[in-house]
This record gives sequence, C-alpha cells and structure tokens, in this order.
Amino acid sequence: MNTNQLIALSLGGVIGTGIFMSPGYFIKSAGAIGTVIAYLIGAILVCLVMQCLSELSVHQPTTGAFHDYANQYINPGVGFVVAWLYWLTWTIALGSNLLTMGVLMQRWFPQEPTWLWCLFFGLIMFILNIGNLSWFSKSESITSWVKTFALLFFIVIGFLMVTRLIPGHHIQTAANFGELTKNGWFPHGIGPILATVLTANFAYSGAEMIGVAAGETKNPEKSIPKASRRTLVLLITLFIGAILIMGALLAPSDNALATSPFVAILGQAGIPGAADIMNAILIITLFSASNAGVFAASRMIWSLADKGEISPKFGKLSRHGLPVYGLILTMAGGALSLLSSIYAAQTLYLALNALSAFAVVAVWIVIAWAQLNFRKQYQKEHDIKDLKYKAPLYPLTPIVVIIACLASIIGIGFDPNQRIALIIGVPFSLFLYGYYQIFQTKSKGQHHHEFSRLGQTTEDDFI
Repeated sequence: MNTNQLIALSLGGVIGTGIFMSPGYFIKSAGAIGTVIAYLIGAILVCLVMQCLSELSVHQPTTGAFHDYANQYINPGVGFVVAWLYWLTWTIALGSNLLTMGVLMQRWFPQEPTWLWCLFFGLIMFILNIGNLSWFSKSESITSWVKTFALLFFIVIGFLMVTRLIPGHHIQTAANFGELTKNGWFPHGIGPILATVLTANFAYSGAEMIGVAAGETKNPEKSIPKASRRTLVLLITLFIGAILIMGALLAPSDNALATSPFVAILGQAGIPGAADIMNAILIITLFSASNAGVFAASRMIWSLADKGEISPKFGKLSRHGLPVYGLILTMAGGALSLLSSIYAAQTLYLALNALSAFAVVAVWIVIAWAQLNFRKQYQKEHDIKDLKYKAPLYPLTPIVVIIACLASIIGIGFDPNQRIALIIGVPFSLFLYGYYQIFQTKSKGQHHHEFSRLGQTTEDDFI
C-alpha cells in the first residue's frame, strides 16, 4: 500500500455513521461549542496515539501491529487479549453495519427482504478481501473518498448558507455563526461536555488501522508518518467543520439534530432528493467502514496464528498472499453478530457492543504502553538518533495517552449509559488473560517452531 491507500484505509475505518448522526445529539445536550471542544480533545488524544503507533510501525512494520508490539514490549498475554478485543470490535461492527445497510436499502426496494441485502453486501466484501490486495485498496479508496467529499460538500454548502451567500429555505437561526453562542457558550454547563468527551474521544477510533497495514506498506518509514499526519488533519477538519455547520444552522431545540441533521440542512439548501442522497452516502459509509474492519480483523486472526496462539490453520494464505481463513472466521463472526442483533438484541448483542466500546480504550492504552517500553529498551542498546521516526515529547506523549484513557474508563464507570462497557469488558479481558496463562503458555512453544517458517513466508508475501 502507498500513502494515499493508507489514508483511505484509515478514513474508511474512522468515518462511520457516527459523524453523520451522533454530533447532533451532542449539540442538543452540550451545545455546539461544547461539542467542538469535546471533539478537539478527542483529536488531541488520537494525535498522541498515532505518534506512538508511528514510531513502533516505522521501526517494526508488521501485519500484527499492536498485537506484535504488546507481545514483544509488554507481555504475550496482553497481546493475546488486545488482538481478540480488536477482532471483536470490527466483527461486531460488521454485523450491525450489514443489518443497517439492509434496512437503508428498503427505502428504495421495500419488497426485498433485509437479509438479502445483508448477504449481498457481505459477499462483495468477502470477494474484495479474498482477491488481489489491489481490489481491496481500490474499493476502499473509492468509498472512503466518496464519503470524505460528501462531508466536504456538506461543509461548503453549509458555510455558504451560514454566511447567507446562498439562500436557505426556512432558516431561522442567526447569521454568521451567531447561533453557536446565542444561548451562551455552554448553555447546560460543563457536565454535559465532560460526558460528551467520553464518547467523542473514540469517535476517531479506526485511525490505528494504519499500523495494522504497516506490514503491507511500501516504504513504511515515509508512508506511515505522512499518512498519519494527513489523515488526522482531514479528520479534524471534517469533524469540527461538520459540527460547526450543524450548530450554526439548526437550533438546539430542533429535533432534526437528533434524527437527520444532514438531511435537514441539505433540504434547507433546496437540494432535491436530499434524503435519497444521504441514504446513499450512509450506505457507502457503512460499507467502507465494514470493508476496512474486515481487513483489520482478518489480519488480527492471522497474527494470532502466526504467534501459535490459535491453530496454525488460521494463518493459511490465499494464492494472493492474503489470510483466507482469518477472513472466513471474521465474516462468520459478523454473521453471528448480525443474528444476535435480531434475536438477542437486549442480551447478547448489548454485551457484544459493550465489549466493542471497551476494546477501543484497551487498544489505545496498549499502543502507548508498548511505545513507552520500546523506547526504554531501545535506548539501552542503541543511540536514539538511529530511530527513523521518533514520537515527540517522550515519555510525556505515551504517559498522557495512558492517563487520558484510564480517565475515560473511570468516567465510563460513572455514566449509567456506558457503564456496561466496564461490567462486560474488564471480566472478559481478565478471562482472556487467564486463558492465555493457563493454556497457551504450555502449548505455544510446540506450535511456534512449526509455524515460524510460515510466518516468515507470510511477512515476505505481504510486503
């Protein structure tokens, strides 16, 4: 992969339905300025995470990414836990996204059953991920840039409406961004902003996919840092820009903020078929995010097999050098997630989603922790100047990430709506760690020697 393909992969994972729907809900509770502050804090945190990941990925570009780094620089048991948590994150998202795409398609094809569209989109993703890597890269580039330009188009149209350079139908808000502070900077106080920070911090989850693709990247010492910087600039511009436009054109009391802010604003601009346009963009957004997630999740399975932590069969490659059984397991997990969302929405599916939310925090902590330990080890035997890329302000950068993520975990515990993430996530992580220590420590040695040759072949094929 080159720099542009890495950016597309990362954007594909990050830009989901959250940016199209969630900020409106936050604006109603925390105000537009408060929501911007929350998303800026999240942006700062993900910038620091990506600095840590860039140092690790440039020094050691590997398809296992933070699974490998945790194994090597923290503890193999921690690597085992984070690999499965990350796999679950994207597998669970795959199931819910497929179902949502099926529901959205019924707007145009009400007679067709939802399951048929789930099968259709799932099959396309499987084909794109099982064929040549260029198939996946091209499809992800196209879908990622479509939703990126859709956001840019929305921001430009919204800006012209805010400044009254183009007329807006039924606009009753103040001109020139006056609506943002019409009811005060923080109309409901600081409390809702702090609650928003907890969710906004992880609106950027998916940016770390750049690290997962490091083993398949050309010239990683240049491509990875460049892709990280450009991705973050794009994300911050798009996310903050979209929030400002929503807050400037929709009053806090407007129900459209919590339902369909994009449709409402495009409708005010007099754009015909605004609802159909947004329906298409949401489908593309969901497909792109799911496609990127399948890519990342299948690599986690391959990495687990490469370490001898699951059956070596899951490390089998297709003739194109892609992890075929890791892909099959991921698609099967997505299908089970989809079924659980239909038949056990208030029990199993709720627990799975809680795990997914917790996993994001765990992955970011592990990335920073691994970089902190890596630099300590590296400095004992090498000159720090020899590193091709150095995360700035070491050790402050990884320490701030760890503290911020731990603070978010504590904050989640105080939020009744998000507390289940800890109730499910912590015991599940401890179970995985205990399982590794009891069973994998004994069996890993006998598998590792047998599989190391295949792992080396795999890395060569990927690169």
